Amino acid sequence: MKEFLISLLNVFGLAWWVEVKTSTPRCIYYFGPFLSTQEAESAKAGYVEDIENEGAEGVSVSIQRCKPITLTVADDLGKFGDGGLWPVLSGQ
Repeated sequence: MKEFLISLLNVFGLAWWVEVKTSTPRCIYYFGPFLSTQEAESAKAGYVEDIENEGAEGVSVSIQRCKPITLTVADDLGKFGDGGLWPVLSGQ
């Protein structure tokens, strides 16, 4: 049931994702989807550790509601300019 709810939220861009940006190599990684910010917060340390173990530098992390179309966005993949996100409607 939880997986169904996460999938439904993700369809509407309301699921939570961990976004990890690195300066070297210049990449953006998306991990998720998660039902809540607490779940994403609990998982983020493992993602950061994995990326740092691969030699990435300049790591910054944010947790946000979004709908990534590409889970890894990198200069060498030719996709860095679009950010890899579908636009999501916001109530703000």
